[in-house]
Amino acid sequence: MTDPKAIPLGDGNIVTTPVAGSLYSCKTEFGGRGAPHDGPWIDPTNKTWDATAKVQVSGHHTWPQATYQESTQGDVRVIRSDDLPTKQSTGSFPIAQDDPAYQYDRNPNGIQRKVVELRLPLRPAPASEPSCVGMGAVGVLKNGVFVYNALDAAGGDAAAHETQDACDGHPDGTEAYHYHDVPSCLLSAASAKGATLVGYALDGYGIYVERDEKGNLPTNADLDACHGRTSTVLWNGTMQRIYHYDATLEFPYTVGCYRGTPVTPPAHR
Repeated sequence: MTDPKAIPLGDGNIVTTPVAGSLYSCKTEFGGRGAPHDGPWIDPTNKTWDATAKVQVSGHHTWPQATYQESTQGDVRVIRSDDLPTKQSTGSFPIAQDDPAYQYDRNPNGIQRKVVELRLPLRPAPASEPSCVGMGAVGVLKNGVFVYNALDAAGGDAAAHETQDACDGHPDGTEAYHYHDVPSCLLSAASAKGATLVGYALDGYGIYVERDEKGNLPTNADLDACHGRTSTVLWNGTMQRIYHYDATLEFPYTVGCYRGTPVTPPAHR
């Protein structure tokens, strides 16, 4: 069980071959900037961060125009989304100067509707070997919002360092709202026991919130190098023993590498 008050920082856990608890990243050199200042929820001595103490971007905006649709065409799962949360709210972006979050992260980007279509294999199969994840989207969640990999532009642990709203989301430089993990608002809405399908990775495999009999999420020690495992879950309408990715409180949070063959990340129009 991971203590949400002492989550290990993922900084530096970037690898060029798959390793459990790390991100097999296609990009290994970073020149961008993340949040300019670390908040008091970061413990640099013990290299941990406290999710319960992290400041949140203020505001409460709902998006009644948001849509998320799934359909099948033969062996293809077709997902259409506006990249806006269908049920959850977002904070106010750009971050206002009088927002307490502004002193740590001055995200200047707003949130814009982005029409996206994603075509994934309905029955994904493992590739001959795992592949690296690029920057940006690694999957889409069933509330319509895309989940990005675990890194910020500087190559640090985005969930720990970047300032996000109450549902752990924020916009990027193209004003596309996104998460870097399965957000707390979806974790709390998932079943207290068993597995809840919350999204799909770009290789077609499911992303689940999977809890044990005590209600605990898995840790990195329970998962393979791509942050997944094989167990019996509800998939395509039936209970199946199938590979899938699991949400954790630990870096890399969702997808550490692709077990299947990923599609090209969709353009956000």
